Amino acid sequence: MHTQRCPWCGDDPLYIAYHDTEWGVPSHDDRHLFEMLLLEGAQAGLSWITILRKREGYRRLFHGFDPVRVAAMSDAELAALQEDAAIVRNRLKINSARRNARVFIAMQQAHGSFAAWLWAHVDGQPVVNQPVGMADVPASSALSDTISRELKQAGMNFVGSTIIYAFLQATGVVNDHLRSCPATQQKV
Repeated sequence: MHTQRCPWCGDDPLYIAYHDTEWGVPSHDDRHLFEMLLLEGAQAGLSWITILRKREGYRRLFHGFDPVRVAAMSDAELAALQEDAAIVRNRLKINSARRNARVFIAMQQAHGSFAAWLWAHVDGQPVVNQPVGMADVPASSALSDTISRELKQAGMNFVGSTIIYAFLQATGVVNDHLRSCPATQQKV
């Protein structure tokens, strides 16, 4: 079988590095999970490469994705971010970071960690789909529907099923690397 990486990352070095080293790799680190939740929400309506190019800006402006520090951001701090081109300057997305951080912390307290809550949805094991082509990769699933609904009920926003499916792929809860992709065999 001819081996080639998933075509969605194209030939951009940043995209290729993300594809090869992060996308689809199981993450149990709460800070990384919070980062990806925030970034996937910021991506809504935009291309992922746009967010990857702004990732360092997000890291700087959102305190290294420390949910406690993000949860404590003031209205003035959030308003100031709307002027910073290092991130997507959408007021609703920016404000959702604080709201979602507060819910994230509550979920950590209720479940021991956000990772414990998340991975319990798949009994601790990644869903490995091994699609043949991009047409076989869904935009959402029953799993993303369930997690999205639970996150919304907990009080988060920018967590629709499509955003959550992308989050699940990004954090390795779902591995949708194409069957022909060398990364499909990543260690879990």
